[in-house]
Amino acid sequence: MMDRRKFLTILSSTVGLVVSAQSPLASAARNYKLGTLQKTYVFFTAGEARFIEAAVARLIPADELGPGALEADVSYYIDQQLAGDYGAGARFYNEGPFGATTPFQGYQLPLSPRQLYRAGIAATDRYCQETYGKPFASLNSAQQDEVLHGLEAMAGDKDLQEVPGATFFAYLLGDTKDGFFSDPAYGGNRDMIGWKLIGFPGVPAMYKQTIGQNTPYTVEPIDMRGALGDTVARDHHGHVIHHAAAPRPTLPPALQTSESEETRDWKPGSSFTV
Repeated sequence: MMDRRKFLTILSSTVGLVVSAQSPLASAARNYKLGTLQKTYVFFTAGEARFIEAAVARLIPADELGPGALEADVSYYIDQQLAGDYGAGARFYNEGPFGATTPFQGYQLPLSPRQLYRAGIAATDRYCQETYGKPFASLNSAQQDEVLHGLEAMAGDKDLQEVPGATFFAYLLGDTKDGFFSDPAYGGNRDMIGWKLIGFPGVPAMYKQTIGQNTPYTVEPIDMRGALGDTVARDHHGHVIHHAAAPRPTLPPALQTSESEETRDWKPGSSFTV
């Protein structure tokens, strides 16, 4: 398990450097391609991109049901969000005072999301370097999981809610989920991987023909760009027409859950994988 005291010591020295550093978005060092795709990171440095790619690949890994967050370009989605208004905290109130929060309050740190990510990545990589002799992206999957579980434990600690490292994990997990399930127009969910996994149809259609049938609505999803194109069929009202989807892979019997088991979502202290 992560040595919390050691990590927080590293983090405290990192935050000041990140906040004071001049780090313009346009930089040759950030001309880093996303895997083999012709997508360029505009916020992350090469080292930060490697961290994010490794982290999202462990948070939502590829498995028997299909591709995971890395294959869905979630790292690119996060990069694009941080390069825009979200990353700048353009709609955040950040004048303070900053201090103890309640469960009903939102983000309460003086750092913009860009600064939060930059500090969190730098501190985690430095911790990994000092603990394992390698940056996070070079660790094996078991070591990466150990580090992420340590960050998750911090995020779930009510006494550390104002610590940037704890908030960093919560944002990393939330942004990974958003990138996996958002419309592909925002840079993630490539080929609608996330939607196909859960059977989400995307752009709404006319459903009156299926009302009362009480059968699964298994169709190929349509995203916003597809709905605006000329290749998608529409009915006489202009609603898109969904086509039946190919059968989705199913979990092996040993991994299947009973029908009575409730759907679980992430909360502090729970598992972070989807």
